Amino acid sequence: MTDVPEMPADPTEHLGEVMSRVARQLQEEHGDVEGTLQAITASAVAAVPGAVECGISYVIGRRKVEPRAWTSELPKAVDGLQDEIGEGPCLDAIWEEQVVRVDDVRTEQRWPRFAVRAADLGAGSLMCFQLFVEGDNLGAMNLYATEVGAFNEVSQEVGLMYAAHAAIALAGAEHEQNLHSGMRNRDLIGQAKGILMERHKLTADQAFGVLARTSSLTNRKLNNIADELTSTGQLPDH
Repeated sequence: MTDVPEMPADPTEHLGEVMSRVARQLQEEHGDVEGTLQAITASAVAAVPGAVECGISYVIGRRKVEPRAWTSELPKAVDGLQDEIGEGPCLDAIWEEQVVRVDDVRTEQRWPRFAVRAADLGAGSLMCFQLFVEGDNLGAMNLYATEVGAFNEVSQEVGLMYAAHAAIALAGAEHEQNLHSGMRNRDLIGQAKGILMERHKLTADQAFGVLARTSSLTNRKLNNIADELTSTGQLPDH
């Protein structure tokens, strides 16, 4: 991502203006979820005082941590570590709080196994922010510094505001992507119905019925059946 905004010398000065610029830049990635995730990580490092690296992870079913975007191998490795050992900020306190701050990773007592290994990977201090909570799934933005005590109250304030803008941009990208996917699926199904109507002299309802029955018999999604028919000219065996 280009032209990442920089914070002023006093990060609380003109904070609203800076965050608005960040929000506009994130929205430029509209419809591209992966691009938005990468843009969030890059902008967060520039926007939040003390941040050196950033990673975004999804927590699936409160148990599995899935790294989705990162600025370097450090956040990817530390986020993945939580999944490996089953403990860490994304799997614990962040479910109950909007932000979790760790000033000294190595001496952190809430997750002792995670703390020692994360410190060995190079993490000195970290902050985790909620991006969204959907049922048992969560999105978290994790900021890292190699030094101990890199984050302060201003860092936390800026990070919370940034996370709010980032969450809106991410939700917008996911919504637009779903719309595009839905339109593509409707087009595929329409094309598949047309093939069946022409080939077997069926009505539109009858052609859709053939697709629906094939989907049920093969235990595959309707749009996958339509995709195969339009690509190969054949319905899958069942």
